[in-house]
Amino acid sequence: MKKIVSLFLVLALAISCMLPAAMAEEKKISVVATIFPVYDWAREVIGDHDNVQLTLLLDSGVDLHSYQPTAADLLKIAACDVFIYVGGESDEWVEDALNQAVNPNMIVINLVEAMGEDIKNEEIVEGMEHEHEHEHEEEEADEHVWLSLRNAQKLVNDIASALGSADPAHAESYQANSAVYAEKLAALDREYDQAVSRAAFQTVLFADRFPFRYLVDDYNLSYYAAFSGCSAETEASFQTVVFLAQKVDELKLPAVLIIEGTNHKIAETVISSTTEKNQKLLTMNSLQGCTAKDVQDGMTYLSVMQDNLKVLEEALN
Repeated sequence: MKKIVSLFLVLALAISCMLPAAMAEEKKISVVATIFPVYDWAREVIGDHDNVQLTLLLDSGVDLHSYQPTAADLLKIAACDVFIYVGGESDEWVEDALNQAVNPNMIVINLVEAMGEDIKNEEIVEGMEHEHEHEHEEEEADEHVWLSLRNAQKLVNDIASALGSADPAHAESYQANSAVYAEKLAALDREYDQAVSRAAFQTVLFADRFPFRYLVDDYNLSYYAAFSGCSAETEASFQTVVFLAQKVDELKLPAVLIIEGTNHKIAETVISSTTEKNQKLLTMNSLQGCTAKDVQDGMTYLSVMQDNLKVLEEALN
């Protein structure tokens, strides 16, 4: 926190210097999104309107769980018109950032809060490593809400409403864009539903962190994993590896899964501990470490979720 407090001092000085210049420029609606999925949803809702400046905050590939804001990041947040963030335990820094906001009319969307009663808590399933010192603490919301196409449809509508409030002249257009995009999300959701309904297996096994609870719940899939989605642990115990390997054997699963950007060591050890030792090692993208280059290269939320569907189909057949 000391680092963030010192950044706020820099932020205050920067704002005082920049305000006169900013006031002289033609007013644009400034929208700041912390992570790529939210940024891409907002991009779809905004469409071709050039009166909106959209900024992706986490564009360096840093994982949501280890991100710390820079002075430049705090400056972007402080003066924006619409700020969209996840709102889980990884975003504890946001409260202090919003306390320094200089725009009294800022509209803030906290995705976890926007989910309402549909939010799920992180869970520890059988065989999963967990941090024992946190066993008796209050349950934390599972913040990986973006990994559900059904959640996405709900949250995209919230983004359209926020943009319409910040920019009433184009509110109708934002709602229209949101409706078109929501249908694309719904169409892909139906593809997932159909793929799972015809699959040979109904269980996935991750020898890694597991941020996909919303996705598997959408399609009534069972899962086993080495760690919960927000776990900071990186080493699995002998007992966890043996448990996962035995589950692969018991259920005759054809694949062991991991998430993007992680070490394959645990998964490879699980596979080598099975009877057949020939399971596929597959990767699903949790969209937690996207970069500016990914955006420049044309990556979209839908394209990643379409790729994830292909991987899921392979894992279930």
